[in-house]
Amino acid sequence: MSSQASRNGDSEFTFDDLAVVMGTYNEAEAIATVLEDIERVTDGRAEVTCVDGSSDRTPEIAREHGATVIEQEPQGYGVAVRKAVLTPERPVVVTTDCDDTYPMERLPDFLEEINDGADVVSGDRLYDGADEMPGLNKLGNELFALLASVAMGERVHDTTTGMRAYRREVVQKIRWTENTGLSAELLMRPLMRGYDVRERPIEYDERTGETKLDPFEGGAAIAGSILKVAFEERLR
Repeated sequence: MSSQASRNGDSEFTFDDLAVVMGTYNEAEAIATVLEDIERVTDGRAEVTCVDGSSDRTPEIAREHGATVIEQEPQGYGVAVRKAVLTPERPVVVTTDCDDTYPMERLPDFLEEINDGADVVSGDRLYDGADEMPGLNKLGNELFALLASVAMGERVHDTTTGMRAYRREVVQKIRWTENTGLSAELLMRPLMRGYDVRERPIEYDERTGETKLDPFEGGAAIAGSILKVAFEERLR
């Protein structure tokens, strides 16, 4: 039976309480490495869920590595990740990408922050420079963070990171609406509602496989999402 950590310190969450989730789309080159890293770091105790719309071997590889795969027609980043976030019943949910850019070695640190009382722990890729990130992407992510900071009236440093830990009760209580901009929404709505949201520096590696997001069309969609979410939250 899962432990139920509380802010009163009655018990602490362990890897048995952890679900790692991701949306996957044609990531056969990287998915095995990501799942092996999760298994190694958590001693195979974390539950892993992939919401998949691939046409390659990604879902087969994921199942071979013990992940639960939920197949759906490709409908965009946000649709897949929203489903992934809301599926687990374990009390701590961690999002990650399936392109081997995020450090699964940080899962214990994220879990420790949740046990310390955080509601959301957000991995800040830009803190240490994100040298492996393409220059255009890095500039875009810096501008998204600046736009979100101005729109919310509170400084944030990386609104579009794919690696975060959440208390399940937080993701269940909030209605998520965005697609391409879901990563920003997942940070902004909890922060603007007074949840304990903490950004922590993480390493960022060069992605394996090709990016699926058009930098200009996708960037415009993310910027629009940031403004929409900030406006909606200010009206609450």
